[in-house]
Amino acid sequence: MDDAGSLKFFSDGAQLFKGALGRRLIELEVAILDLPTDSAGVRIHGIEALKPFMEADGCIGAIAASVLGKQAKPVRAILFDKTPGTNWSLAWHQDRTICVKEKFEADGFGPWTIKSGLLHVAPPFDLLTRMVTLRAHLDPVPMTNAPLLVSPGSHTQGRIPVEEVEQVVERFGIAVCTAEAGDIWLYATPILHASEAAFEPKSRRVLQVDFAAEDLPHGLKWLGI
Repeated sequence: MDDAGSLKFFSDGAQLFKGALGRRLIELEVAILDLPTDSAGVRIHGIEALKPFMEADGCIGAIAASVLGKQAKPVRAILFDKTPGTNWSLAWHQDRTICVKEKFEADGFGPWTIKSGLLHVAPPFDLLTRMVTLRAHLDPVPMTNAPLLVSPGSHTQGRIPVEEVEQVVERFGIAVCTAEAGDIWLYATPILHASEAAFEPKSRRVLQVDFAAEDLPHGLKWLGI
């Protein structure tokens, strides 16, 4: 496994923006202060204090806009926290669902699922290739605290069948996405990624936000954050 610090988004599908939260790190912590802390992942909707961070000139939204343009908008957010009580591992996979307001039967969309009371659906895969995912780190993530693993370049391979995932990871390799508090990682949404359980579990709060720059077809609407 290699350190991911030298990756570039347009070639590798991932890039680190060191210290991008800057002095707004504390404001971000305050904005999510009332969220539950007893589960591995909390899906977020309706927190007004988060919206300035996500605008095209916000410290998170500006990074998305640098790839997608000023039309970039946050379409889903999840707060992850690995602690001694919620210390899990995650197998290699691609993120394949989006969060929408209402269910409409639409060609290429499905299956439908409910996650934390929010409506999710798998869209046509090419839509995911036009999205980006950002992970804003509120705590340090050294090697011992379960950094995200990515397979650089795997986002170029389209929808990867489950039985071929290991072969793709072997071909493209593994990079370790360590981070300091205040860092932001930018990823191509379809990139193969995984996470091991932490060797020395401590709080590892990560706000993960998906961005898109287009409206959905067939009357579907992004739920947003």
